[in-house]
Amino acid sequence: MIVPRPFTPDAVAEAVAIVKSGGVVVIPTDTVYGIGCAFDNRNAIERIFALKRRDPAKSIAVLLSGIEQADRLAEFLPDAAKALAEKFWPGALTLIVRKKAGLPDNLAAGPTIGLRIPDHGLARELIRQSGPLATTSVNLSGQPAAVSSGEIPPDWDGKIDAVFDGGRIQGGKPSTVVDCSGSTLRILREGALTAETLGIF
Repeated sequence: MIVPRPFTPDAVAEAVAIVKSGGVVVIPTDTVYGIGCAFDNRNAIERIFALKRRDPAKSIAVLLSGIEQADRLAEFLPDAAKALAEKFWPGALTLIVRKKAGLPDNLAAGPTIGLRIPDHGLARELIRQSGPLATTSVNLSGQPAAVSSGEIPPDWDGKIDAVFDGGRIQGGKPSTVVDCSGSTLRILREGALTAETLGIF
């Protein structure tokens, strides 16, 4: 049986230790619950793909605590990406940019990577201490994302290292994904932020 632990300031140190030791954790964010691990741990990323039954051709986005962590993942941030980040980070916006060389191939199979700063103080503190977190929604691929710890797939029991419960997430919409890697901005998935809000048409 999966037994969630309250996601409190005291629990952050425990979560950091799990991530740094190569573990996989479930945490609340501002959008949905996420399952995450160290961005540079290939084996932990593989565990997440297996749990979600996720297509290996798909990439996993990375959560940051601040824009300064983007240097560890992005080749560079285009001006358009910086402008969106300045206006909408922290928040429900994932920016797709050219990835830096040397990242695990199962983190981002193609030439790009998705980055986001969540609007959730404890999640950001965890990431500040642990480093960027490869994170995807808690669900089996193709199913609705979890907005409470009680919606974790039952067959994940015994296969994740810890679940941190932050209560039910209001809204429950995933982040909006904007591709900033080309000459024009493209919305790949409209989520919590609309095209009108972002000013992208």
